[in-house]
Amino acid sequence: MKAAERLRHIKEYYFSKKLREVRGLAAQGKPIVNLGIGSPDLAPPDSVISALKESLQETEAHKYQSYQGIPEFRDAIASFYQSKYQVNLNMESEILPLMGSKEGILHISMAFLNKGDEVLIPNPGYPTYTSVTNLVGATPVFYELSKEGDWQPDLDALAQQDLSKVKLMWVSYPHMPTGARAKKDTFEKLVAFGKQHQILIVNDNPYSFILNDAPKSILEIPEAKEICLELNSLSKSFNMAGWRVGMVLGSEEHINEILKVKTQMDSGMFYGIQKGAVAALQLKDRWFNKQNKEYQQRRALIWELASALNCTFDRETSGLFVWAKLPEGKKSEEMIDELLYRKSIFVAPGTVFGSQGEGYIRFSLCVPEEQIKEAINRI
Repeated sequence: MKAAERLRHIKEYYFSKKLREVRGLAAQGKPIVNLGIGSPDLAPPDSVISALKESLQETEAHKYQSYQGIPEFRDAIASFYQSKYQVNLNMESEILPLMGSKEGILHISMAFLNKGDEVLIPNPGYPTYTSVTNLVGATPVFYELSKEGDWQPDLDALAQQDLSKVKLMWVSYPHMPTGARAKKDTFEKLVAFGKQHQILIVNDNPYSFILNDAPKSILEIPEAKEICLELNSLSKSFNMAGWRVGMVLGSEEHINEILKVKTQMDSGMFYGIQKGAVAALQLKDRWFNKQNKEYQQRRALIWELASALNCTFDRETSGLFVWAKLPEGKKSEEMIDELLYRKSIFVAPGTVFGSQGEGYIRFSLCVPEEQIKEAINRI
């Protein structure tokens, strides 16, 4: 049976393929230290696990759930956004829970893109933006980010291009993979840019509370809801990546269009996960403070490891990764294969995230200190 035409430009996700190789090496007895993946190894909060367990005894726990999530979950999201970002959201119409923000990338694309529409995608950036754009038949148009530009979009340069077919623009701040922090000035310019050119701006925002003392949302900007959506997730901030729980936020008009897609794709999120998410969103700041102390210690060790490899890096970044520039002349994929096959250390090559990632590698902080120290010793 011939595969669908939409798959012609789609490859298996890099980490899906590469991790099979890494698992194979581990099965052969190689002592792999995996610094490539941003899957938190720390446990979710105790209160969150307790809330999930207790919910299983409730009469509603095993039934189909509302496509829009239980009211307590949407109310918790609204309160969280008011408390952490000073953003007012209507829990009835401006919040849509998702089974992870990755799901939202597909739902948003299916809701707003037609074949032939163009999509502005950051380079470097999250690979799923490109693959989903291709899946729905739209055309990726890459805009380059650079260290010299602090990994912020050059909107003046973009405005000089033909934007007549561009319908959507992906941004991600704090930025993945570089860790560049969100800037209010950038968000203000993005809102104005979207309104001027009638481009839907979507900020993918799962790293706000990881090693970041100034969380920001694009929805803080006045009139942002008219032209912006924001994705967020509990995966990174609360160590719930495998639970698959997140949300998309924006105007009632935009949310309703996404809901049309979502109602065809699932039958509601498991009740227990929603109750656990409610407990997570009600945690005090001391949860983030404690977690960030752990990540600070790990990051200091990753900096030591990167330095041992003669890499350079920015110490003023956020998120779960260290984005490191290789010594002059070193290629990203050559370097990661050298580390994997000679030292049994796996890191992500910058080229996974686009051509602007050549000459960079990305280290994850989702590894216990003992393993990072072991990697340092091997180098």
